[in-house]
Amino acid sequence: MNTLRTGMLLALMTGIFVAVGAMIGGSSGVLIAFGMALAMNLFAYWNSDKVLLRMYGARQVDAASEPEIFAMVQRLAANAQLPMPKVYIMDNPQPNAFATGRNPENAAVAFTTGILEQLTPEELAGVAAHELAHIKHRDTLTMTITAVIAGAISMLANMAMFMGGDRRNQPGGLALTLVVSMLAPIAAMLVQAAISRSREYEADRAGAEISGRPQWLAGALARMERSVRSGTPNPEADANPATAHLFIINPLHGGLSGLFATHPATEDRIARLNAMTGSSQPAVVTAGNGPWIGGRRQAVAQPKSPWG
Repeated sequence: MNTLRTGMLLALMTGIFVAVGAMIGGSSGVLIAFGMALAMNLFAYWNSDKVLLRMYGARQVDAASEPEIFAMVQRLAANAQLPMPKVYIMDNPQPNAFATGRNPENAAVAFTTGILEQLTPEELAGVAAHELAHIKHRDTLTMTITAVIAGAISMLANMAMFMGGDRRNQPGGLALTLVVSMLAPIAAMLVQAAISRSREYEADRAGAEISGRPQWLAGALARMERSVRSGTPNPEADANPATAHLFIINPLHGGLSGLFATHPATEDRIARLNAMTGSSQPAVVTAGNGPWIGGRRQAVAQPKSPWG
C-alpha cells in the first residue's frame, strides 16, 4: 500500500511540475519539465535524505560522541525490530526532530539541540520511538521525496512568474501564468498536508507501542508545542517551508502554516495518546531539563523502558 501511495504521490507531484513547466515554455517546456521531474525523482530517491540533512547542518553522532542518545535509539530500534538508524544532531534551538531515508536499512533520525536541552530522557524516548515508527512504516521515503519535489515546484513556479514565455503573448496567457504560478505551490502544500496528517496519528500510536509509554510522547508533544508556539525559531525550516511536514511538530511560525497545516492539532494527538492509557491529562515528566548534552543527567531505568 505504501508503495502504491508513493507512486501516486510521485505521479501527482510530477504532473504539477510539468504543468508549471508548460507555463514557462509551452510544449517544449512540458518536455523539459518532464525530463527534469524524472531526473529529480531518481535523484530524490537516492539522495534526498543527504540533501535534507545537509540543509539543516546535521552532524552524525555515534556511541563514542553521544553514548546516551545512541544507546537509547539502539534499544528502541531493537524494540521495533528495525536496523539501527544513523543518528544526527542539528544545531537548532527549536525542540524538534525528524526521520529520513529511503528504507529502514538506510534511515536516519535527527534531533535538534533544542530538543536535547528541553526534554527529559523519557520524553525524548517517546519522540525517538515516533520517528522510528515513521521508518518502520516506510513513511520517510514519501515524506522526504515530497519535501524535495515540493521545494522544486515552488522554485519553478517563481520562475514561471517572471518567465511566462510564449504564454504571455496569448490571450489571457499572462493571467493564466500568474494563476498557475500561485496555485502550484499551494497544490504541493496540500499534498504534503494530506499525507502528513494521517501518518502523524499512526506514527504516534505505533511510537507509543514501541516505547511502551504513550505518556512519554504526550508529554513531549505538549512541551514542544509550548516552546514552538512561544516563538522559538527554526531558521532553516522558515527558509525551506517545503520540509515542514518532516518534523514531529510543525516548525513554522505564522504565514500559511495554519491555513495549510501539515500536522494534526497537537491537542488531538495528545488526547489520542492519553486514551491509550486511560488518562485525561498528559503525563509530563518534570524531573528537569538538559538531560543529554554533556551527560548532565542519568536516564531513568524502568523494567519495560528502552533504557534497559
